[in-house]
Amino acid sequence: MPTQLQPGTILRSRYKIIKMVGTGGMSAVYLAEDLRLEGRKCAVKEISLEMEPTTSARTQAQEQFHREASILARLDHPNLPKVSDYFTPGQREFLVMDFVPGPDLKDLMDEARSKSLFLPEKQVLTWAAQLCDALNYLHAQNPPVLHRDIKPANIKLTPRGTIKLVDFGLVKLMVPDDATTITIVQGRGTVQYTPLEQYGGDTGHTDVRTDIYSLGATLYHLLTNQPPLDAKQRFLKPKSLVPLRKLNPRISLRTERSVLHSLSMHPDERPANINQFRGELLGSAPLPPLNSAANLKGGAPGTDTSLAAALRDNGILIGLTVGLILVALLITFIPATPIS
Repeated sequence: MPTQLQPGTILRSRYKIIKMVGTGGMSAVYLAEDLRLEGRKCAVKEISLEMEPTTSARTQAQEQFHREASILARLDHPNLPKVSDYFTPGQREFLVMDFVPGPDLKDLMDEARSKSLFLPEKQVLTWAAQLCDALNYLHAQNPPVLHRDIKPANIKLTPRGTIKLVDFGLVKLMVPDDATTITIVQGRGTVQYTPLEQYGGDTGHTDVRTDIYSLGATLYHLLTNQPPLDAKQRFLKPKSLVPLRKLNPRISLRTERSVLHSLSMHPDERPANINQFRGELLGSAPLPPLNSAANLKGGAPGTDTSLAAALRDNGILIGLTVGLILVALLITFIPATPIS
C-alpha cells in the first residue's frame, strides 16, 4: 500500500488533494480540486509500483500502464466516468477521472437490509439496463475492454439517477492469443463476484463472459441482500448455489433464471455476450432452457419450483383464462330464450 497523500498535496502543478475517499491493495482514490478549471472536482486514483520485484518489471508495468490508460482516456460513455489524465512520477501511477457524487449500490442495499427490506426488482433491473449499456460499449472497443471488478461497491448512483460503473483498477485489454497482456493493477477481483477462470490472475483466460458473471453476481446480491457463494466453493460443492427466489420470493422467475444463467460455472454455459444477457433479463430474448447448467441447491433452475413459481407469476392471467372458459361453456350449454 503506497504512503497516503496528505490534503493540500499538489500533483503535476494541477491537482490539489482534498481527502482520501477509498483504498485497497496497491491503490488509493482521492478527491481532488483541478486548479486549472475552477470549481471542477476530480477523482485521482494512485497506483504503486513499489511491489514490483525488479527494475525491468517496473519499467514494463509503467509502459503497460501508459498504453492502457491511453485507451481508458479515449472512452466516452454516459455510464462511465471520463478519464481525463494520467501520469507516472517515480514509482507511482495516477489516473485522473471525473468525480462521481452519490452513494454506491452497496450503500443502498445495506440501507434496505437494515430495514429488513429488499431493493425493488424493477429498480434493480433499471440499473442493470444501464450497466449492460456500459459493458456493451466497453466490449465493443478494439481491442475489447474488460472491467473484471464489477460489484455493488463499484457502481455509483448519481443525484440525477444515472448509474456510473467506476474503479478501472482491474481493467484488461482483451488481445486474443497475446500471452503478455497484463492489467493496469495486478489483481483477481473480489471473490464473491469473480468467476473461476479469473482466479489465474493475468495468466487466466478471461473474456466478455467474465464480466457477465460478475454482473450476474452483482444483481444476485442486490436482489437478495446476500452475495452468491464464491466460485471456488461452488466448484468443490456442486449444486450449492441457492436460487434467488428462495432468498427473496418476490423476484420474478425470468429474473431468477437469467441471473442464474449468467452465473454458470463454465464460460460456455453463460450468455455469449452482454446483449444476450440483457435480452434474457429484460424480456427481449428467450430464457435459457430449464436444464441449463447453473449449479443450484436442489437442481437446475426451475426443476423443483418452476410450476409453483409459474402459477404465482401468472395467477391473474390464469384466472382470466379460466373465467373465459367458464363463460364460453355457459353460452354453449344454456339454451337461448325464444323470442315471442
